[in-house]
Amino acid sequence: MKFRNIALATAALSLAASPAIAEAAFERSVAPVEGESELEGGSGILIAVLAAAAVIGGIIIIADNDDDDPVSAG
Repeated sequence: MKFRNIALATAALSLAASPAIAEAAFERSVAPVEGESELEGGSGILIAVLAAAAVIGGIIIIADNDDDDPVSAG
């Protein structure tokens, strides 16, 4: 029973400490940048256009006349 508790404690400690050890073992190197991205700011405009289209589409759907008369069999 004591060996099982010691094994569980050791496993828990190793799982808790492994991210800190891995972070200390590796250093990230930064790649040199030659030029800037040409898409800078372009995605914001695209998102704004899509959002405006969604709002306009929602208004059209809500304001649509519901003149559809149900067709009954009898």
